[in-house]
Amino acid sequence: MSKRIAVLSGGLSPERDVSLVSGAACAKGLRDAGYDVVEIDAGRNLSQQLADADPDIVFNALHGEWGEDGLVQGVLEHFGKPYTHSGVLASALAMDKQKAKDVLRAAGIPCPEGLITNRFEAAKSHAMKPPYVAKPNAQGSSVGVHIVLEGANRPPAELGSTAWALGDEILIERYIPGRELTVAVMEDRALCVTEIKPNTTFYDYEAKYSAGGSDHILPAPVSDEIAELAKSLALKAHQALGCRGMTRSDFRYDTDSHTPLWLLEINTQPGMTPTSLAPEQAQYCGIAFSDLVAWMAENASCRR
Repeated sequence: MSKRIAVLSGGLSPERDVSLVSGAACAKGLRDAGYDVVEIDAGRNLSQQLADADPDIVFNALHGEWGEDGLVQGVLEHFGKPYTHSGVLASALAMDKQKAKDVLRAAGIPCPEGLITNRFEAAKSHAMKPPYVAKPNAQGSSVGVHIVLEGANRPPAELGSTAWALGDEILIERYIPGRELTVAVMEDRALCVTEIKPNTTFYDYEAKYSAGGSDHILPAPVSDEIAELAKSLALKAHQALGCRGMTRSDFRYDTDSHTPLWLLEINTQPGMTPTSLAPEQAQYCGIAFSDLVAWMAENASCRR
C-alpha cells in the first residue's frame, strides 16, 4: 500500500498563487512516483484539514509568510507527522533576513551589511547612502523589493503607502553589483551553480515566475574556483541555520571586489514551479522531478 501524502499549497501569503503552482507540480510528481496524494489549500483550519486527510507524510509547498516562517511548521510539529523542508527554528530564522545574516556572518559567510528600520521612516529619507536595496524583512520571492540607485533623490514612496501590506519592518542593505548566481542544496549536497539573467530591471517577482522573465544558464559560466566557493558557501549556510531537506542560496558575484561572492539570502522552501531553479539544478544533476519530490517526501521528519 502506497504512502498517503498531503501536499500543502496556497495559504495566506502574498505568494499564494506561486504556491498553488508549486503544489500542483509537486502533487503530480508524487503521483508519478507512486504515492497516494491529497492536495490541501492550507487555511487557518489547517489542523482540521490535516486530520481529515490523515496523511502519512506532509509535503509543505507553501511559500512566504505563515508557510515558511516557522508558523505552519509549529502546527505540523503539533500534528506529529513527518513533514518536508526545514523545521520551526531554521524556518523562522531564515525568514528574518537580518537575523539570518547575523548568524551567517558569524559562520564566516559574506553578507551585505544592512539595518532594520520602520517603513515610514524608510519612505521619508535615505536610511543608507545609495545605492542600496530596500525590502520587507520577512517576505520571499522578491516581493516588495526596491533598488535605490546612486543619485536617487528620494527613497521609494511605496514604502509609506496605505496600500503596503508587507509588514512594517524594512531591511535596508548595501547594493552589491555583479552577476546573480544561485545554488540548491539537498541535505548535505550542493548541486551546482546557475547564473540568472533577468529580463526585467532585476531578478524580481516577475522575473522569477513569469515565462521568459529570466534566462537560466546552467552551469554558470564561472571559473571552477568560484563555482566550488559558491557551492561551499551554500552548504555552509544551510548547515549554519540548521536547515533540512532542500534549500537554495542566492549570491551576487562581484568580479571587482576582493570579496567576489556575497550571499543575499537563503530560501528554506525554494520554488517548485515550471520555471524554478532548484528542480532545474536537480534535473541537470540527473535527478528527475518525480525522484526529487519522492526524495523530499522520504527525507521528511518531525522535530526537524
